[in-house]
Amino acid sequence: MISDFQLKTTRAPMEGEVRIPSGCAISAVIDRSGKRMTGECMIRSIATMHDRSNGLGGGFAGYGIYPEYKDFYAFHLFFDDFQARKDAEDFLNSHFEIVYSSEMKTWKHSAITNQPIIWRYFVSPLQKRLQNSLLDEEAYIVACVNAINARYKGAYVFSCGKNMGIFKAVGYPEDVGRFYRLDEYEGYSWTCHGRYPTNTPGWWGGAHPFGLLDYSIVHNGEISSYDANRRYIEMFGYRCSLQTDTEVITYIIDYLLRQKKLTLEEVAKVISASFWSTIAEKSPEEQEQETFLRRAFPGLLICGPFSIIFGFNGGLMALNDRLKLRSMVCAEKGDLAYIASEECAIRVIQPELDKLFSPAGGQPVIYRLKGGVD
Repeated sequence: MISDFQLKTTRAPMEGEVRIPSGCAISAVIDRSGKRMTGECMIRSIATMHDRSNGLGGGFAGYGIYPEYKDFYAFHLFFDDFQARKDAEDFLNSHFEIVYSSEMKTWKHSAITNQPIIWRYFVSPLQKRLQNSLLDEEAYIVACVNAINARYKGAYVFSCGKNMGIFKAVGYPEDVGRFYRLDEYEGYSWTCHGRYPTNTPGWWGGAHPFGLLDYSIVHNGEISSYDANRRYIEMFGYRCSLQTDTEVITYIIDYLLRQKKLTLEEVAKVISASFWSTIAEKSPEEQEQETFLRRAFPGLLICGPFSIIFGFNGGLMALNDRLKLRSMVCAEKGDLAYIASEECAIRVIQPELDKLFSPAGGQPVIYRLKGGVD
């Protein structure tokens, strides 16, 4: 008779018993009509991909969730203690008008431990400070966020956009969503992430999404070009302090969109550029454009397996690496559009679909609100 021990040592290991090299789960939804929905749908979506995470990080980004404060920047902060909160608030008061602040509403959850103090502030730059800084408003916000994160030990700004917010923690994503009571928020677009960290430890600030202004990134994969990308982007004033590849992707996209004024389609051609042999087969106009972008931003080509969902006010973009080494599917049902690592994460919240497809490597899929952002 074969013992249980012999069975375990002779059979092939099953999923859940070994490291999942393509782990991490990502999912997103947008209602292109602008109709708002609660975060419940994303909690259910990401829960179907539970085995792609390992409990070391989960998070969500919601867009359109603060309509009553849509003209103010929503700062979400983690604090280790009350002294860190006081120090950061002193800085905020000297640089911003704070129109409202409160502790983040959460539920007690047995799976969410080592909880920091979580606070949110709706702010507007003090005009005299802004004028004296010689920066435009968005650059001023970025500079202030970087100052808080660098100067004040135990304080960390993890979200700073308008009419949007990031919610993240150490834990499985479905537990994180319940912890933050996301079924009580309504937004026209949601992204979420279940983390399976491979090179960095799990901690609250290191969970996805990563955000800067209204930009947010959820990412599955490993960036083998991280060090080259980091050195390049830091030449333009960014500081990669979290030692994670998702942080550098966020800064690259911010630099290309906000500072260099590229379109989303052009950004995709920079970070997931075609091979030179592929470019040579394209039309003369496409060859000229892609050759220029590759030569203008050589240090921002992202190498390695990845799939990302980029959230911004008014839309979403999905993008794979050029070899499509990580899974990603897209789907549509009326005004609703979905992106996920696996089809099951879409079907669980929308069984009947008008369209389902898997984008090619390096092919951006962009969904925008039909009427624009109010």
